[in-house]
Amino acid sequence: MTENTGVKLGGATGSRGRTTIADVVVEKIAGIAARDVLGVYALGSGFARSMGSMRERMPGAGSGKSARRGVGVEVGERQAAIDLEIVVDYGVSITDVAHAVRENVISAVERMAGLEVVEVNIMVSDVKLPDEEEDEGEERQRIR
Repeated sequence: MTENTGVKLGGATGSRGRTTIADVVVEKIAGIAARDVLGVYALGSGFARSMGSMRERMPGAGSGKSARRGVGVEVGERQAAIDLEIVVDYGVSITDVAHAVRENVISAVERMAGLEVVEVNIMVSDVKLPDEEEDEGEERQRIR
């Protein structure tokens, strides 16, 4: 996961300027597209999610961090490779969810950023169990 300044598009002779797309933009697009898939509970590991939620409550915390949590990208001049870490809902077909996430992310990045997505690697790091929601709610109330 390199931290490029961005990808440059539209630098052909006769063009009227250059468009640069930062890695963070591709990360956000991929993160939002992955979360839109039914069966995806969250992105990132449990630890990353809990640290991120605490960070987001702090005054002055940067916006957009949660959209990028669990997402890594490598962006070249015309291509991108994307790594995702997801948590799925219990009871869903993990292979079906992974396939849907892959297709949705590829479609969104190619449509919005104009980059060819060469691969989307997905690691399922956890399964959200139905009874975990109550435990998380109690923990959140203690922290407030």
